[in-house]
Amino acid sequence: MLNRANIRPTRRVPIMLLSFGIMAAAQSPSAQQSADAAPPAADTTQPAESERWNLYYQATSIGQYHGTFTSPYSGPFSLQNYSERDVSITTTLFFGLRLSDLTTLYFDPEIAGGRGFSGVNGLANSSNGELPRVSSAEPKPYLARLYVSHDFKLGKGTESVESDENQLGGSRPEIRYTITAGRFTLTDFFDDNRYTHDPRTQFIGWAAMYNGAWDYAADVRGYTWGWVHELHLRNWSFRYASAAMPKVANGSQLDRRLFVNRGDVVEGERRWSLAKHDGAARVLGYINHADAGTYATAIRIAEQTGAVPDVVATRRNGTMKYGVGISVDQEVAKDFGVFARLGWNDGKTESFAFTAMDRLATGGVSLDGGRWHRPDDTVAGELTVGGISGVHAQYLAMGGHDFLIGDGHLEYGPEYVAEMYYRAKICPGVFGSFDLQHDANPAYNQARGPVWIPSIRLHVEFGKNTFAKKP
Repeated sequence: MLNRANIRPTRRVPIMLLSFGIMAAAQSPSAQQSADAAPPAADTTQPAESERWNLYYQATSIGQYHGTFTSPYSGPFSLQNYSERDVSITTTLFFGLRLSDLTTLYFDPEIAGGRGFSGVNGLANSSNGELPRVSSAEPKPYLARLYVSHDFKLGKGTESVESDENQLGGSRPEIRYTITAGRFTLTDFFDDNRYTHDPRTQFIGWAAMYNGAWDYAADVRGYTWGWVHELHLRNWSFRYASAAMPKVANGSQLDRRLFVNRGDVVEGERRWSLAKHDGAARVLGYINHADAGTYATAIRIAEQTGAVPDVVATRRNGTMKYGVGISVDQEVAKDFGVFARLGWNDGKTESFAFTAMDRLATGGVSLDGGRWHRPDDTVAGELTVGGISGVHAQYLAMGGHDFLIGDGHLEYGPEYVAEMYYRAKICPGVFGSFDLQHDANPAYNQARGPVWIPSIRLHVEFGKNTFAKKP
């Protein structure tokens, strides 16, 4: 779930597209993993009760702090070298309605607000996944999701599906072809990972919650309009999506010229069980076309004119950017799992929709609290290494900037972010977390940092049954 609260970098507004839909990945990572990882029994004699509708609610607030750090110089898009304290909040209503046995509708209004560090600038792997590219403290309402999903049954078997956010409880065809169309975030369906996919309950660093090298189509808030196709088999899933790109980098308006500018993404997923422990791997590829510029052209113009390179001045419709990503998770013991991600993109075209990152490597572990009699608690840690291409680094070294990084100069080094958190259940539906991040070479600059960022997160979640009268 990606939420941006105002307009700084990342997510756009409505546009076009209509069809029917899917929802194989709109599930929370843990719910989808439990539903998809192991082949369920076909045609069960007592199928799960089918929900006609459900209603869920969440609210998440994250408070963060960073102090001073080494900063011999800075630019207009640098993390500022003074103490900052910032708070974000999001609140979402998740409504699902079954239109027919195989067709569902989902509607999610949302309110988000807050102020990120330095206007959400200065870190490629920014520290708060609830407010990517948002710089307004005033909470504002908007439409997060509105989409229809339709399953085409390809076999006789069914699988049980638990009630969850954007997921109606009941049964679905075990082997199915699904089409989803409307407004959503592509991360609802792609780049899933059981242990790191939701900044409201897991890691909150941008490049930890999603693949930082995937410049996925979205507006400043993290959403887009488009459609998704999925073929779901017992142990395999294959997905394709086409969605609207923003008009400008990290813009609030989506580009309606879909035959010229759009984002296309494909993914294959394989699920397995090793000694009764579930695992999965996903391979993703994407191609974006946007009204974007290229770093090499900006550098060439700057060398000819003696000016500071400006990638914005080189923008042309239909400019292509492409990349690949891998996501793997594996349960090792009942309460312990490991995960990893790798990502790469061509690094030639300007960072446009997610963040300024061309290379990614992430690995980590997650442990539930059953061993200390706190089964609903989680402690986890990870290390993310982000990098950029040579031409991208040269562009920044000459004083250029992307939409969220640029120190006016650059002594290049990979950006290393180590993050750990402890999430504790306070009472039913209420969770508190402490998160700590250490960012070395912020914005790929060895001359600046490192920066310590402690965070406190409060998350509440309630469902339809929470308010229902018990028999």
